[in-house]
Amino acid sequence: MEFKHKPVLLNECIEGLNINPDGIYVDGTLGGAGHSKEILKRLSNKGILIGIDRDEEALQAAKLNLSQYENVKYVHGNHDDICEILNDLEIEKVDGILLDLGVSSYQLDERNRGFSYLGENDLDMRMDKSQSLTAKTVVNNYKEEELANIIYQYGEEKFSRNIAKNICLYRRKKKIETTKELVDIIEKSIPKSRQNDGHPAKRTFQAIRIEVNNEIKPLEKTVANCINVLNSRGRLCIITFHSLEDRAVKNAFNRAKGICTCPKDLPYCVCGAKELGKVITKKPIVASEDERLENSRSKSAKLRIFEKY
Repeated sequence: MEFKHKPVLLNECIEGLNINPDGIYVDGTLGGAGHSKEILKRLSNKGILIGIDRDEEALQAAKLNLSQYENVKYVHGNHDDICEILNDLEIEKVDGILLDLGVSSYQLDERNRGFSYLGENDLDMRMDKSQSLTAKTVVNNYKEEELANIIYQYGEEKFSRNIAKNICLYRRKKKIETTKELVDIIEKSIPKSRQNDGHPAKRTFQAIRIEVNNEIKPLEKTVANCINVLNSRGRLCIITFHSLEDRAVKNAFNRAKGICTCPKDLPYCVCGAKELGKVITKKPIVASEDERLENSRSKSAKLRIFEKY
């Protein structure tokens, strides 16, 4: 497998991890292993990289890409289960964790996975093919109001109600099977005059993908768990591509640096805020103009970094 895309915010992530050559690092979203390769270049023979991915095909491709390195542990799993994964590996603490959230470039390149709105492929969108919920299930079985809410909340799509209504009208006649069928429905649901902000299906596809893979709901807890398994001065670097992801990461970082999140009218703190470390990035790091021109995926990318005390 030849990887067509350079990893997003690569240099910024490597600098942000502040790598100890003998340390243990986790790439919780291994994908095509572009970030991991740069981490491994900076590790000694004593250093270890743990590569986690929900996608078995991506794991196999990553193994080929990293075949020259022996100090890698590959895990088919979800970064949401970081504590259990490390426990299984008999590793208590690590020196750095990287999460590159959202769909990977590897998955986008594999058109038959149904993540892309280009071409005609099966409506799937599962990062982990062993799970039962697919995009086809969401599109054909969710109620109209549920679909509209998902498309609006996760895709920030202004025409979410119209899209959901037209999906339900279409599926009464025939089951929606392919990405092209869904794209056609979306395009007919948005006025031509409002189809000037990228591909009209982009936001709806993003929303359905987030729902299929449960990408938002566990995120704050996952960030907290990642911080808990860091060594002192260990760092957590997280790249987000969506405002909901970024907000969840920001909230989790604020809680970890001891900011009370209780309502103002409560007489005392009940959220148990405890200072665990510091946020390195007062504002998220974004891609340079050169990177945004070279790699369209980097346009919405934001990197936040936390260091544990």
